[in-house]
Amino acid sequence: MLSLLLSAVLAVQAMAVLELNVPEQPVVALHSSDVVLNCSFNHTNPFNLSDLSVFWQLTDTQRSVHRYLEGHDQLADQAERFANRTRLFPNQLGLGNASLLLSRVVVADEGSYTCFVRVKDFGSAALLLQVAAPYSKPVVTLEPQSNLRPGDEVALTCVSYGGYPEGDVIWQDAGGRNLTENITTSVVANEEGLFTVTSVITVVLEPNSTYSCRLINPILGEEGYISVTVTGQNIAFPPVALWVTVGLAVCLLVLLIALAAVCRRKIKESCEEAKREAEEAKVLEEEEESKTGMISLKS
Repeated sequence: MLSLLLSAVLAVQAMAVLELNVPEQPVVALHSSDVVLNCSFNHTNPFNLSDLSVFWQLTDTQRSVHRYLEGHDQLADQAERFANRTRLFPNQLGLGNASLLLSRVVVADEGSYTCFVRVKDFGSAALLLQVAAPYSKPVVTLEPQSNLRPGDEVALTCVSYGGYPEGDVIWQDAGGRNLTENITTSVVANEEGLFTVTSVITVVLEPNSTYSCRLINPILGEEGYISVTVTGQNIAFPPVALWVTVGLAVCLLVLLIALAAVCRRKIKESCEEAKREAEEAKVLEEEEESKTGMISLKS
């Protein structure tokens, strides 16, 4: 649709007598800043500003952006969203400068604008305005954040916000190789039309793994970068479990010592009893032998 409108405007321009000059390349404006939409015309003969008409309008909807007639701004039919945000350069109109200053640029301002100029002769030309906003420095978080061991799956989340247009996210490993699998990227616009980009990559943890997240603004060419190193280790005992383990070990040691003492006492008692029984048996044996000897003497 936009290309058809631009073609129509260019066709009108080709038939017009008055030649207008506008940028051939898109005009890039930073969000919340001011931008000048350049439009100039060549008029060899002197003219009065009362004979000059300058119209700026949106190419696709033909909504009025700014209108100048009979030496004054005529803004009664100006689109509401441009109110108090546009002005020409009155001191330079006589020099052929019909440029428009657009203040406090917002995302909705992006699009094609047509400049119409009439000084006896008529001319028009269209230009394209692109809006851009830099993204914040990316931030990477991981889940889970603790008790990580080699072989675990870890989700790394890279977030950057406040940018425009949609940024491109590139994940890389420590060797600079692009990672393309297990990646999910979402883009959400706020009420101003600025984007928050969230990209999640799921990886299998190695003992030491380094990953980087790059976010590129396709218009500004700016690149946000952050890297993170994730270390997987064997899980150590937490303090509570450690004290419980120590306590159980101490109790077991005490039980073993007590058991050893009991066993030693039992063994000692058994030995003494065996010795006593042996002595008693010996005494009985001696008594038996004595009785036997006495019987033999009597015989």
